[in-house]
Amino acid sequence: MIPDYQTLMRPVLALLRDGEMRRSRQVKDAMADAFNLTTEERAELLPSGRQRTIDNRVGWALTYLAQSDLVERPSRGHVRITEEGQRALQQNPARIDLKVLEAYPKFIAFRDRTRQPSTTVDGQPDGTAVVEIPEATPSDLVEQAVRTNRAAVEGEVLAAALALSSTGFEELVIRLLAAMGYGRSGSLERTSATGDAGVDGIISQDPLGLDRIYVQAKRYAVDRPIDRPRIHEFAGALLGKQGDRGVYITTSSFTQGARAEADRINARIELIDGHRLAQLLVAHRVGVQAEATVTLFRLDEDFFESL
Repeated sequence: MIPDYQTLMRPVLALLRDGEMRRSRQVKDAMADAFNLTTEERAELLPSGRQRTIDNRVGWALTYLAQSDLVERPSRGHVRITEEGQRALQQNPARIDLKVLEAYPKFIAFRDRTRQPSTTVDGQPDGTAVVEIPEATPSDLVEQAVRTNRAAVEGEVLAAALALSSTGFEELVIRLLAAMGYGRSGSLERTSATGDAGVDGIISQDPLGLDRIYVQAKRYAVDRPIDRPRIHEFAGALLGKQGDRGVYITTSSFTQGARAEADRINARIELIDGHRLAQLLVAHRVGVQAEATVTLFRLDEDFFESL
């Protein structure tokens, strides 16, 4: 029998206990072996027909463990146990599941994000969402699954952004702004490579470049917030270019002083922190791929009444 994703959490973590980095594919195959799955069970596909059931469930076990900081993804397609994960194995010799993960602040933050209303319905993890709705309708279940999927991917895409080089992150920001429609009637360029001090990109909203927005992109660790002086410096760069509009984007966050400074100065500066950046990347499909869609049906009573 194919185990559910919660049952897989501890075996996955135990497989990684030696501290070696492994490919996600290796972990999935190892779990199929560990649970002695038959040939038919290994080949079983999700209802979408796009992924093996065991691969999906191991993938979501890894996602929840990563969101709890028990495993990390040091490079694309690879996973490795963390020190916190080693401690979790020692403290939970029988089972690790969602109830155990509730002891970890990062998981709680992730779970809270899944409870926020979703603005779009782009796909969902098959049978892996944390459903807390009693007597839920199919529509409720899909909506909850979408929120869980989105929160997980937002966490992963932010981690991927943090792993980029400074220039790579600047390029990511430029591509996001392009996907959002900025510069469509003019131009959008990265300028940090040319030594344009204080500015990483320029959006020209019209062909002549008369309507400009200046961009600052900073790839900082999540525990290193942007403070008031950084906003003051950016405002000075805008003043030097006679600009009055800017956007400051970071993988980190902004202190209250930084937000107060952005409100105080004459120029209009929009602040985009890591959480909002991740939401925008997923919403505009930059660095992510749509995996599946779902269609729900309901009885057309008007049709039958017309017969």
